[in-house]
Amino acid sequence: MNGLTLVVGFACILIIAYRLYGGFMAAKVLSVDATRPTPAHTMENGTDYVPMNRWVAFGHHFAAIAAAGPLVGPILAAQFGYLPGTIWLLVGAVLGGAVHDMVVLFASIRHKGKSLSDIAREEVGPIAGVCTGIAILFIITITMAGLSLVVVHALKNNAWGTFTVGATIPIAIFIGILIKLYPNKLGWWTALGMALVIAAVALGPSVKGTWLGSILTLSEQGVKLALPIYAFFAAALPVWFLLAPRDYLSSYMKIGTIGALAIGIILIHPDLRMPALTPFINGGGPVIKGPVWPFVSITIACGAISGFHALIGSGTTPKMIDNEKDIQLVGFGGMLVETFVGVMALIAACVLEPGDYFAINSAPAVFANLNIPVVHLPELSSLVGIDLAGRTGGAVSLAVGMAYIFNQLPGMTGLMAYWYEFAILFEAVFILTAIDAGTRVARYIVQDFFGQVIPKLKDNDWKPGVIGVSAIVSAAWGYLLYGGDIASVWPLFGVSNQLLATLALAIGTSLILKKTGKIRYALTCFLPMSYLFVTVMYAGYWTIINQYLPKGMMLNTVLSVIMMGLAVIIMGDALIKWYTIITNNHHHNTHHDHDKHVTKPV
Repeated sequence: MNGLTLVVGFACILIIAYRLYGGFMAAKVLSVDATRPTPAHTMENGTDYVPMNRWVAFGHHFAAIAAAGPLVGPILAAQFGYLPGTIWLLVGAVLGGAVHDMVVLFASIRHKGKSLSDIAREEVGPIAGVCTGIAILFIITITMAGLSLVVVHALKNNAWGTFTVGATIPIAIFIGILIKLYPNKLGWWTALGMALVIAAVALGPSVKGTWLGSILTLSEQGVKLALPIYAFFAAALPVWFLLAPRDYLSSYMKIGTIGALAIGIILIHPDLRMPALTPFINGGGPVIKGPVWPFVSITIACGAISGFHALIGSGTTPKMIDNEKDIQLVGFGGMLVETFVGVMALIAACVLEPGDYFAINSAPAVFANLNIPVVHLPELSSLVGIDLAGRTGGAVSLAVGMAYIFNQLPGMTGLMAYWYEFAILFEAVFILTAIDAGTRVARYIVQDFFGQVIPKLKDNDWKPGVIGVSAIVSAAWGYLLYGGDIASVWPLFGVSNQLLATLALAIGTSLILKKTGKIRYALTCFLPMSYLFVTVMYAGYWTIINQYLPKGMMLNTVLSVIMMGLAVIIMGDALIKWYTIITNNHHHNTHHDHDKHVTKPV
């Protein structure tokens, strides 16, 4: 398989899917109404509910949902070969992820921008609402801490990365103020913001060895302290001031870098050195222990379908949608662009020789037992300037794959060390936008959930509540990041994240059934929900039996059982709701048909 074929083929399919299936979802299934005021207008408060230009909303949403998943997930799933990841990215995104994101965004807009737990309470029932709220609070805390670990590893002792990432904050504030004051000049402010970001990237290497570089060379603990502090301000300040413009500008860097990678693949059309299928599809691999099913659908979450997207789609984004007609672009389109990112990451992993890939992503002792020879690893390590062996987690192999492709472009020879550092920085910027948006979403969720007991918390204009909850949320995941044993809990994220996507699709099924009364339209959510539910329940069971219990990991076992139990309760509640809706519709239609044949007396 050639990388060029994969890039062009994927791009064509995704464009067609957006036009046809995305258009069908918008016009027929959801019946979006361009004349209906959105919560950004009806509840505008200048802080959280603020109507944004459709491209600013798209930039924020894409930057927020596209975290580590579309980068790291496909890299790890390359263990199975390029074919399983390719199929799941395509089918999972078009039939599952894009529908999931669009329906959740639509549902939140129609429910005044409320969070997923509130929507579950109204669309399914009170039990589902409470269970969804508990599941979300658990998942988002783990997610923020887990994602932050990737940023910590990218920025510790890295003056270039800290300078560039830090520079995006004042740049975003400056551009946010300009957009607020002169919204009709968005194009000018976008160009200015991007010029400043590019300048920050270009100046990054020059700070090394200077007094500024010594200040910005943070230790691992220093980065762990800085991240939740930044997230607090991103969650508490008005959305137009910092969060939205930073995510908007970051999205250009993300899309621009992925676009450059796609052009590089087109120009050099590298062969995929990883086979279509490897012997590890049956399990026992050095990167992922389980078999290709169900674990390809667990490992590749963002990029195909991810429950984390539901938190953004029912958190920050619905509060800034200017018009319902923007839902297709932001929800369906944002997911498909992220899928394209996932494909680029998969290609970057698969252009490496299998031996080099496994040497990077496996512990040295584990790799020694694979009997797979390395090919270019010593040369790659020399070009990058560090020993690449045993750098597990996916981030390093992605950076090496991207640098390898860029280094082969005309005029780029000899710059592999620069491209490697740039790729690491790119990953940090990519993930940080999910951390700040996720923290703000967590603030909304806590306010909505505990607002049932303390009604004042639901008031987004009540500053003590906003500031207090922002501090609590940031401190919670910051504690796990700084002093907690997040490494022992992180494996739960894969299963719990996909369970949340299952629950979001269940809510979408209820919404569509109630709105349209048509079972065939509800199948757009029900079918991917059914696949995902079976997949994640089996993955959870397999992991408990084959990994957690044999290793005595009782905390992971208990938490997994709790999450799976909550999912079963919510699905049972949803089944009762669907039966009631379908039965009522049937009785209504039967009664209506009977009335049409009754002869009224003269």
